[in-house]
Amino acid sequence: MARLNLVLLLAVLVSALYLVHTQYQSRRLFTELDRAVAEARRLDTEHQRLQVEKRAQATPLRVEKMARAQLNMRTATPAITQYVGDPAGAEAAAASAKTKAGEGGR
Repeated sequence: MARLNLVLLLAVLVSALYLVHTQYQSRRLFTELDRAVAEARRLDTEHQRLQVEKRAQATPLRVEKMARAQLNMRTATPAITQYVGDPAGAEAAAASAKTKAGEGGR
C-alpha cells in the first residue's frame, strides 16, 4: 500500500510540474502574441503616415516647384517650342519627288 501511495504521489507531483510548465509557456506565448500585435499596429500606423507623406510629396505644385528650383526647368511656350518633322514622312516626300522627277524626264 505504501508503494502505491508513493507512486501516486510521484504521479501527482509530475502532473503538477507539467501543469506549471504548461501555464508558464501559455503566458509566455500570450505575451509574445501581444507584443507582435502591438508591433503590427505600430507598423500599420507608420505605413499610413508614410502613405500620407508620399501623397503630400507628389502634389503637382510641389513637383513643379522642385522642377523649377532644382532642375531649372520652365513651362513650355510656343515661343520656345521647336517642332520636328516626321522622318518617315520626309522620306516618303523625297521618294515621291524622285518618282515625279523620273516620270517627267521620259
